Amino acid sequence: QVQLVESGGGLVQAGESLRLSCAASGRTPNRYSIGWFRQAPGKEREFVAAISYMDGNTGYADSVKGRFTVSRDNSKNLVYLEMSSLNPEDTAVYYCNAAYTGDRVYWGQGTQVTVYWGQGTHFTVSS
Repeated sequence: QVQLVESGGGLVQAGESLRLSCAASGRTPNRYSIGWFRQAPGKEREFVAAISYMDGNTGYADSVKGRFTVSRDNSKNLVYLEMSSLNPEDTAVYYCNAAYTGDRVYWGQGTQVTVYWGQGTHFTVSS
């Protein structure tokens, strides 16, 4: 059994950053690859990022590439999701999961991230 607890969510203004943490405990949690997923209201859960146990390789959804960074500290059994340049489309409940060959996939309870447009927020649209 592996237990996962997410933390670090909150309410932020567009353009700001947040760092989510996924704390793993139980049976050799640092041997599991860890993924981050999110689910917005009325939408299906979607993949965000993942980091491999074997070689530390990372992968990202196109929507977050260049803005989000996943990392892990095996000595502390922690996995982080650094999120920058947040926008309201990133609003969702964020979950981490743990996967290991031959074992089931474990999920945490999730942490809410809400991004709002603040007064005077500037954004650029380019083609």
